Amino acid sequence: MSDIDSVLFANEAFYRAFADKDPDAMEKLWSDTVPVCCLHPGWGPVFDRDAIVKSWAAILKNPESPEIRCQEPKVQIYGDVASVICFEELPGGTLIATNVFHREGNLWKIIHHQAGPTSAAPSNVSQSKETGPLH
Repeated sequence: MSDIDSVLFANEAFYRAFADKDPDAMEKLWSDTVPVCCLHPGWGPVFDRDAIVKSWAAILKNPESPEIRCQEPKVQIYGDVASVICFEELPGGTLIATNVFHREGNLWKIIHHQAGPTSAAPSNVSQSKETGPLH
């Protein structure tokens, strides 16, 4: 599997953990060897891994947590670090996200996630004027 395919696989696993509302799977995706950061929409930055894991557990256990689909992921690789820029399709609109991964052995572990509003839209997603809860 190429590095790009491996990063896309890790990115898909991130969104699968979200879709499955699986905090254990989400925890396993986050690096525990390098500094990490997560910026949920509307939140301040969370830098502590344990706090990030707890934030995801709270989001994933929330029955109001929206369904999210990753659209048009684009990978860039910088040695042992890779970024994925993608759109997150939600019932109430579209966000843009940056997911940064660090190579740890044969695995790519997430070290940064940030999602927020965007005026851009993926080519295959129709924009909705409705608003709703964001992750």
